[in-house]
Amino acid sequence: MDIAPRSSAQEASTGNEVVTPRKPFNLLRWYAWVSLAIIVSVAAGLGLISSRFIIDESIERDALLTAQFITSIADAEVRHVSIPNVRTMGELLDPRTDREALPDVDPQARREARGEFLDHIAHLPDTLLASIYAPDRTVIWSTNPALMGKLIEADEDLDRAFEYKMRVSASYHNFEQSRSEQKFINPPEQLFIENYIPLFDADGEQVTAMVEIYKEPRDLIERIERGLILIWVAISVGAALVYIGLYGIMRRAARVMAVQQKRLISSETYVALGEVSSAVAHSLRNPLASIRSSAELAQAFDEGPAQRNIDDIIGQVDRMSQWIRQLLQSLRPLTDEAVAVDLPQALQESLQRFAVPLARSGVTLDLQTLPAVQVLGQPALLGQIFDSVIDNALESMEQGDRLRVEVVKRDRRSLTLRLSDTGKGMSEQQQRLAFRPFFSTKQNGLGVGLMLVKRIMERFGGSVRLSSSQGHGTRVSLNFRLVDSSSKALHSGDN
Repeated sequence: MDIAPRSSAQEASTGNEVVTPRKPFNLLRWYAWVSLAIIVSVAAGLGLISSRFIIDESIERDALLTAQFITSIADAEVRHVSIPNVRTMGELLDPRTDREALPDVDPQARREARGEFLDHIAHLPDTLLASIYAPDRTVIWSTNPALMGKLIEADEDLDRAFEYKMRVSASYHNFEQSRSEQKFINPPEQLFIENYIPLFDADGEQVTAMVEIYKEPRDLIERIERGLILIWVAISVGAALVYIGLYGIMRRAARVMAVQQKRLISSETYVALGEVSSAVAHSLRNPLASIRSSAELAQAFDEGPAQRNIDDIIGQVDRMSQWIRQLLQSLRPLTDEAVAVDLPQALQESLQRFAVPLARSGVTLDLQTLPAVQVLGQPALLGQIFDSVIDNALESMEQGDRLRVEVVKRDRRSLTLRLSDTGKGMSEQQQRLAFRPFFSTKQNGLGVGLMLVKRIMERFGGSVRLSSSQGHGTRVSLNFRLVDSSSKALHSGDN
């Protein structure tokens, strides 16, 4: 029972089950999306980490400078009013202790030192709000009079600064209505910084006052923004370059793999065809030889009406033998090493072999001047290429047509030779099938000529391209690799 094969686009169904053909795995597309996701993720992570680092370090540096400045002012004002070193500014800031007996501190000097210090605090650059807390969390002074005397509770940063006796800083983009100490006279426009700066007693053990500064350092914010823009631009450009570079490498690798796979399939096909063809050829040669011998023997003894039939037998046997030789020749492995071949000489020898057929067909040869160059190849195989192309052109032309041979492109590494005819041309479907095995537009052609041309050209690093239109002829472009001076020296040394 014969089973008709199904096409790849056709669905196969068994009962109620419908099986659709699976799409081939696209390595390039898979790599493009996966690599894009990985690179974007890594770039975003690096950008966020770098941005956070820049912001934190800038804020920390500004807080440190502010703390050093306030501490220096406090020490300077105490020395300025000649208060003994046993007292510090932190012990002098709370006005509620002015009534206490401090026999070693002049009340007027205390008020002057405190006033000078608070005036410096109130006029710090970029300050939004400044407050000073006593150890019981009461606001003993503030640039916002509404906060003075207010007890601040449940402030984690303030508690941490008092508990650990350390400077605490934080950054905000929006002020929090729930925090009672964030009562700005002029609200911030963007990023602002909160600093808690402890002031100690003379022994440096107890926190006697806590200075709170809210700042909106515009110059620092602009520098941070410029730094963030540079970071993100650099990361974006770097990620794009990495992605484009890796994608380009992968795309080229995918193309190479596709070409190698195509060549591997082609090689396997040629090997299989070669084995089958060799077996068939060896099986046919002996019967064909016997038929031809018998026909020649009959021809020698019979000169009657059968003579014409015997001639036909011999001609058909010779044609089949020629087909077998062409088939075996086209499928044999191309293992010859490339040598330097004189291109004009190889072309002239091939044209001389077709001089009589060209003249008999009434075809005009238009041979342009060829440069004296050498190409990579084998003399016999190069002649076979020209023979096959010229023979195909001659087959498609009639009397009065023209065959033109010219160099259309030349650079330091390659040369393109084009053979154009004004014959009947080929259809688009014929052009697509032209280089496939056993496809021929000739009546008695085997269909291995152009296939062999393509194999030989690719074997020696060249290529062949065909373009045609019905009624306007065919153009075959042969791209050869040129022999450079180093290759010539190498071959001359070998000889």
